[in-house]
Order: sequence, then structure tokens, then C-alpha cells
Amino acid sequence: MDALQIPGTSNGQTKVIREGDNGVAYSWNLKDYKWDKIGEVVDGPDDGGRKPVLDGVEYDYVFDVDIGDGEPIRKLPYNLAEDPYTAADKWLLKEDLPLVYRQQVVDFILQNSGKKNFVPDPSFRDPYTGSSAYVPGGPSNVSAESRKPIFKHIPKKGVLVFDVAQFDGILKKIVEFNNALLADSEKKNYALPELEVSRLSAIVKILKDTSHYHSTKFADADVVLLLNLLRSWPRESLFPVIDMLRMIVLHPDGAILLLKFIDSDGILLELIQKVTMAPVIAANLLTSIRLIANLFKNSGYYNWLQKHRSEILDAFSSCYSSANKAVQLSFSTLILNFSVLLIDEKDLDGQGQVLSAALEIAEEENLEADSKFRALVAIGSLMVEGGDDIKRTALDFDVESIAQKAKISKDAKIAEVGADIELLTKER
Repeated sequence: MDALQIPGTSNGQTKVIREGDNGVAYSWNLKDYKWDKIGEVVDGPDDGGRKPVLDGVEYDYVFDVDIGDGEPIRKLPYNLAEDPYTAADKWLLKEDLPLVYRQQVVDFILQNSGKKNFVPDPSFRDPYTGSSAYVPGGPSNVSAESRKPIFKHIPKKGVLVFDVAQFDGILKKIVEFNNALLADSEKKNYALPELEVSRLSAIVKILKDTSHYHSTKFADADVVLLLNLLRSWPRESLFPVIDMLRMIVLHPDGAILLLKFIDSDGILLELIQKVTMAPVIAANLLTSIRLIANLFKNSGYYNWLQKHRSEILDAFSSCYSSANKAVQLSFSTLILNFSVLLIDEKDLDGQGQVLSAALEIAEEENLEADSKFRALVAIGSLMVEGGDDIKRTALDFDVESIAQKAKISKDAKIAEVGADIELLTKER
């Protein structure tokens, strides 16, 4: 029951809590900021057996998926009661994978879960992409409802995070930088003693064990240790420390601890100023943007993100034109996450600033495809669900021209979201 003291990270997140000999499901109610009791959990496919757990949540299945290209194995969770198309879309978006793999993932789920004779619900509308479930050879729906615009990629629901990390590499780099400080007579006072280096190893061990995120804890001293390094270490040595913090904010207890410190001493704003100061170090910039993007996963940070929105976006404003493709993608993700939050919060000033940034990104010629796609999704989402003036502002800035250029892109998803936006420009 102690797990219910930890706030949820997104509306509708579920936890299964042991009450006596039974498992009871709770759902996070973001509006009322509390866990709502759903009811007792019945046995899954492995009756009497322990269900697999991912990020502190139990599922009927957690599949290992090898996507190739030297990428790490990804975890695909699935519950039998869930629509496989919804599960596929959520997973592809979470893992930053192209939505064109949707049917392939659905087929994989159906085959490996033993779910036979599945028939998609014809009235299904995916909350992530707004599209219908794909039915091979299915008839066209020509009802009155279908005459309303149906968008493929907008409005965006939910945020994207950077949750893949090479923990051993991060730790190795911190130790390497620490040894260099120890060897420098003028800087050795900034180096960590052996006891604190071993504490970093313990932090990594907790972060690697994702199946126990619901029960593992950090000490205040763990977060203080990393924040002290942000303040004291040379700028060129900061990026692995920032990267470790990026993953700590995805851990429920780690996120709560860090929030306590950033509310009181402004450490993250100091960091943003430090990493965007010339000469800019690309690794610092990349890890910092990803750290801020990951804050959106936890609702506890929403007030901080809204309050400092202008400072954050102004500091990183030139990142869309970076020569580093990973920096471009990270900044576009930050813009997309801000659009989702500010739409939910009905923050009209914030929506205007985010729209302006997204339009700048979308007009950039030398842009990586996924970066452009995320900026276009942000634009379309703001036009659909933002304030009344947002759509007019977008039209004033010739969003129609941006949509037309996107429509003829060789990248399928850019062409699709371009078509979505063009539909919006024709609505009256």
C-alpha cells in the first residue's frame, strides 16, 4: 500500500497493489491527484503464476523485441483485455519507432499472446494517432461521422521520453573524468572520494532494475551528490552526470527527490544557462534537453515546467538548426511535449510561444525527418486543440505553405501529418 503514496506519472496509469492475498488495481486520477480503486485483479493467462512487471506495472505479457541494427532489446507490454492496435501505437510512440510498423507489431502481439480470431472494433479511434484500426480488406465507412475530418497523427496525446541508457558507459565515463581530476593537482579537490564513486554504482544498479521501480528508493544524499557535481565539475565533464539525472527522473522515487531540490535552489535553471553558454558542448546540450523532456513524464513537474517555460525555450531556441541530428530530435521532442502540456493546461501564452518555435523548426531545410515530424505534430495539435487564436496565428504565418511542402515529402509520416494540417487550413 505504500506504493500509493507515490503520485502517478500520467492520467490513467495503473498499479496493482497487494491487499492480503489479493491484487487490487488502482488508476491514477490526474485531475483529483489521487489513486482511484478499480477493483480486484483476476488471474491472467498464467493462472496462479506471477505476472511480469515493467516499470512497476503488472502485465499479462512483457515481450522481448529485437528491432535489429545493434539496438538494445526493447520491452513490449501487453494485456489481453487491451486492443492490440492501441498497445502497438503506444509502444511505437514510447520507443520513438515509425508508426508504419504498426500492423507488424499488432501481428506480433496476436501471434505471441495466442489471441485468436481478433476482430478490430470498427468504431475504434486511436487516442494516440486519431486513426481507425486497420482492417485488411475492410469496407469504407461512409457514415456521417466519417465526413468529419479524421486526422492520422494529430492531436497528440501523451508525451515522449528518452528512456534508453547505456548505464555502464555512463558510469565508466564519470569514473574516467573523476580519475582525471584526481591526477590534476589544481583540480583534485573536485574529485569524488572512493566511497561516493561506489555510491554512484549503487545508483546505477537501482536504475537498471526497472521491474522494481515501484519498490526501490534513493537516499537524499544520492541526488545531492549528482547535483553537487553539476555545480562543481568542469563543463566538459558534465554530460554523463546529466545523463544519469535524465534516467533518475524516470524513477518514481528519484523524480520526487529531485523535485524537492529543483523547487528550492534553481539548480536546473543554472544547468541550462551553463550548457547553452558559448562555447557550447554538444554532449551537454543533448543530455540537458533530454533531461528536461523526461520531466514531462511526472505530473509533479508540470508547474515548474509551465513557470519556467519561456526561460527553457529561449535558452534552447537555436537547437533546431544544430548540426547534431540528435540535438535537433531532442529539441523537437521538447517542443512536442510542451505543446501537449500547454494544451491540457489551457496556457494560451505558452501555446503561442511553442507554436512559433514549432513553425521555425518545420521551415528548417536541413532537418532530420523525425525532428520535422514531431514539430509538425506539435503544430497540428495546437491548431486542433489550442486556443481559438492559435489556428489564426498559424494561418497568418503561412502554415498552409508548410503543410503543402510536407505533403510532398518522401517520408511517409511527414507527408501524412502535412495532409492533416492542410485539412485544418481548409476548415472554416
